[in-house]
Amino acid sequence: MRLFIAIQFSDNILKTLQAAQNNLRNSGVSGNYTKRENLHLTLAFIGDYPDPDRVLEIMDTVPFDPFRISLSGFGTFRGIFWAGIRENNELKPYVKRLRHALADNDIPFDRKRFSPHITLMRKPVWQHALPEVTIPEQKMTVRHVSLMRSDRGKYAAFAASASFFCLQASISLLIASISSTTSSAVRGFTFSR
Repeated sequence: MRLFIAIQFSDNILKTLQAAQNNLRNSGVSGNYTKRENLHLTLAFIGDYPDPDRVLEIMDTVPFDPFRISLSGFGTFRGIFWAGIRENNELKPYVKRLRHALADNDIPFDRKRFSPHITLMRKPVWQHALPEVTIPEQKMTVRHVSLMRSDRGKYAAFAASASFFCLQASISLLIASISSTTSSAVRGFTFSR
């Protein structure tokens, strides 16, 4: 079971990201476009790990207060087109606390430097000059983060075909999260597929 911790986006952010993808398509860029339901901001990629309940328990210990993020810029690297997130004073410190909690509890995760971006597409192909892509600034308030699972189907070689959805949590964790009076990283966690 491949796990990761991520921010899921509000509708206005999703519409803006899809408009950028449509701009690329209309300019003749082909490739593996990320589906709307798979657009997210990864905070920590855990990978194969058998105990999602343990990860949820650790997430719940990390202090979390809602904060704002905004889209900012477009870029490319290693066969990926991405949209950026503007630097702010809350996102990176939260990710640092989250990753420290994972490490302190022996939860393995990819320790690459956190570079906030949203993958718009993989393996882009275009015939002429790369079209100019502008990502309008859109903002949202992050009220919770989610533990996600990546399931790969018959086209496992293509990351864009992965299907992401929130993990169902145990009833006891749901009750504990609802009855908790302190701010937590998993408050608002989506419990349905």
